Amino acid sequence: MKIPQATEFEQIKEQVSKKIISDYGKARFANEKPAATIHSAQKRVSETTEAMALLDAGRQVPFMGLQHVLHHTKKIEKGFVLEPQELIEYGDFLRSFRIIRQLFEKNQSIAPRLHHYAQGLADFSEIAEMIFQKIRNGQVDSNASRELRKIRGIIEKYEADLKKVFAKFFKESRYLQENRVIKKNDRYTLPVRAEFQQQIKGTIIERSNKRATVFIEPEAAARLNDRLILAQAEETAAQYQVLSELTGAIAEQMNAVFACLDILVVLDIIFARGKYCREINGQPIAITEEEVLLLDQVRHPLLGTDAVPLSLKLGEENRCMVITGPNAGGKTVVLKTVGLVCAMAHYGLFPAHNGNSSVPFLKSLWMDIGDQQSLENSLSTFSGHMSNIAQIMTNASRNSIVLLDEIGSGTEPNEGAALAIAIMESIYRSGALMIATTHYGEIKQFALDHQDFETAAMAFDAKTLTPKYRLLTNAVGESNAFWIAEKMAIPAEVVQTAKDYLKNKSYSFEKQPFETSRKRTDPQETKSEHIFQKGDQVFSAEHEKRGVFYEYLEQGQAKIYIEKQCFVVAARRLQLLTKREALYPAGYDLDQLFSDFAQRKFTRDIERGSKKAQKQLRKAAQERQAKRSLD
Repeated sequence: MKIPQATEFEQIKEQVSKKIISDYGKARFANEKPAATIHSAQKRVSETTEAMALLDAGRQVPFMGLQHVLHHTKKIEKGFVLEPQELIEYGDFLRSFRIIRQLFEKNQSIAPRLHHYAQGLADFSEIAEMIFQKIRNGQVDSNASRELRKIRGIIEKYEADLKKVFAKFFKESRYLQENRVIKKNDRYTLPVRAEFQQQIKGTIIERSNKRATVFIEPEAAARLNDRLILAQAEETAAQYQVLSELTGAIAEQMNAVFACLDILVVLDIIFARGKYCREINGQPIAITEEEVLLLDQVRHPLLGTDAVPLSLKLGEENRCMVITGPNAGGKTVVLKTVGLVCAMAHYGLFPAHNGNSSVPFLKSLWMDIGDQQSLENSLSTFSGHMSNIAQIMTNASRNSIVLLDEIGSGTEPNEGAALAIAIMESIYRSGALMIATTHYGEIKQFALDHQDFETAAMAFDAKTLTPKYRLLTNAVGESNAFWIAEKMAIPAEVVQTAKDYLKNKSYSFEKQPFETSRKRTDPQETKSEHIFQKGDQVFSAEHEKRGVFYEYLEQGQAKIYIEKQCFVVAARRLQLLTKREALYPAGYDLDQLFSDFAQRKFTRDIERGSKKAQKQLRKAAQERQAKRSLD
């Protein structure tokens, strides 16, 4: 099954990937496909469920050394010798096998499937102990080999002899920039002041940038330096021998190590899924062979706490659903939620829900959502949708879900509605489950009349003119155009005429005679006879904009608010559009229209005797008094 991009499932995968410890696991999960069979889909669900149960019980799997193990393994395969720190990480990795196996043995009643995986982990304790015996504090231990212990003893002797040689020169400290030995080009030197370089017999190894200091190897130290450099080279060879031996021990078991690595990476991915699901309060969701989609208060995982729970049932009584309702009401979010939940379930991921949700095992998931315009292929938005839908119609079948947003839109409404109905019929006959959204009345009626179609609508708050983003099944949504027109003071007779036209299509085509006007009057000079009230919606001829009336002033002036800004205009140049009684419910606080939230909160704080608000009030009074004093 291919996951459509419109589901935004890649964002979910990115969030899960952040919880995967190993680079190998991240790469493997990025290329992972949805479950190919019902068995593998249910197995993933079971795996994640067990991981969540262990995490809920406070059990943490010690994935030690797993983060960079693939990189180290590839070095070994290419014949490179691991550095001491790399061997330590590999030792932790090998040692973790036994610890992880023991953890799952103790908790096999909670996670039987994961326990079965862990039983495949071999015991590499011997190699791990060898590494920790010979590598200590980030370097090869002196006791790692007899040769190394011997050569380091020689090095200590040469370094002690050099200290004695250099100690004699510190008595003549006036020749030196500082009383210490400095290593230059692998040789121990003295930092001699340039003007005294002739006083120290030896070889100039280097000069400072400003030429003020000369680094001299004294003659007495030259032979010891030579011996020390040779001994250090022998030490490097001895260390390499130990590192090579340890790396070789791992390489000999590489096939078995790789098998265990695969098991740990699988567990790493499973526990990343479990951590993600717990983070979003996800609960296990069933995948069944029945062609039934059941969502029980599912929350869209990318919307967080802002998500409105979605409940719907498809495939049990009706195989298709048509959702209607106003724009921005959440219809598209419903489609995306359905698509995303199906995709997640096939990866063993769970959304937050009430616990009774289930999705069918799918062979394919199809979506047509958003702007399908393509400039490269010279496709309009409508052509783009038709191209996408043509592919859907060709491939949709049983065990498929098809999600279509605003089907038939983008062209002439009558043709678009007829085409949309024909498309839905074709997809229905293919046996796929289908959810479509629309505004068209013909499509709504088709869904109402069809025996295997169900209607649903997005809830709408008629008082506030805002969507509730809640799906109502067995309902038909309206565009609310007539209702909004009435609220905006479109005359009632005009709205009723529009409703009649919608019902019977009997338009008036009669020509009406008009007498020629003999005198043209300026509407701006027409004196208003209406007494405005606070909250009335008015038209300002001076600004040519709508506003809200606030109060009358002296000399025929009035104060109004336009786009939250206060203006003083002549009252006679105002025209009433809508009375306040038609705009606001009884008891509505009209002062909210003329003050921002901060001011309203401050006023309420003053009324309830807030000390903080009174302090602000006193401070403002003091500032005004101080300003008057300055003036």
